[in-house]
Amino acid sequence: MTKYLVTGSTGFIGSRLLGLLNTIECDVRLLARSEVNNYETVVCNLEQNRISKHALESVDTVFHLAGFAHDMQDPSKVEDLYRVINVDATVELARLAVESGVKRFVFISSVKAGGGLASGKCINESDQNEPEGVYGKSKREAELKLLKIDNESGMHVSIIRPSLVYGPNVKGNLKLMLSGIERGWFPPLPETGNRRSMIHVDDLVRAILLVAEDKRANGEIFIATDGTPYSSHEIYYAMCKISGKSIPKWSVPKTLFDIASLVSPRVKYKINKLLGDECYSSTKLEALGFKAKKSLRDMNETDY
Repeated sequence: MTKYLVTGSTGFIGSRLLGLLNTIECDVRLLARSEVNNYETVVCNLEQNRISKHALESVDTVFHLAGFAHDMQDPSKVEDLYRVINVDATVELARLAVESGVKRFVFISSVKAGGGLASGKCINESDQNEPEGVYGKSKREAELKLLKIDNESGMHVSIIRPSLVYGPNVKGNLKLMLSGIERGWFPPLPETGNRRSMIHVDDLVRAILLVAEDKRANGEIFIATDGTPYSSHEIYYAMCKISGKSIPKWSVPKTLFDIASLVSPRVKYKINKLLGDECYSSTKLEALGFKAKKSLRDMNETDY
């Protein structure tokens, strides 16, 4: 029976991956900060502790989802944490996996590791640009080191770069938008024709399991999307449906956002993140047989 080690199992994506693994015949061990009920757990804080080699004993495949995205409490220590958790701990885990005879290592990276994109173009895995921000740089550095380990050892590494992930208990900017709509302070966004890629968390965990089982994924990077780009206006519309709120018949004129962009580079950056293009192609993943089962356009409040 296949034995999996999962890190980041209590997070938004990791918890759904556990749910999927519970539907198949396998053994699961967790590497987590504290004991998780009903699972064999090796307790380890990746920020503070060395990883016990015991965590990798008899493991066939590692799903490494744990990572550090941001720290709003103490920005001064962010860069160090990115390196300690996203790079150093990832490489340490992979090297211990090699020593323990693990066959496959699946790393959940980010589209930010591939950098930004030209307006109007959906980028793919070969469009490698400067990684976006400290977070993107840390993920890209981890990717390169893992691919080197793949090349030098008998352990196969596969990397997934998810686009914006949505679904029950979503976090980050989508949670902020959803909360803002529910409370009535998030303004209706205009239709600008921009394109943004997304993927439902349940489709993402299916993709994670797929690359773990397909030999064609060895030593490869895959972007994960649902194959349908959405405009920011469509995303706002979908969030209204999910929250059970009526769709406003008006929207903030784009010219107001254009004027606001002149206030400062930071405001311009924020507005571009809200209304700009972030379109990615998952054609490479689809070549393995992946097809998303869920679309943002089909979501409603019963799905959240």
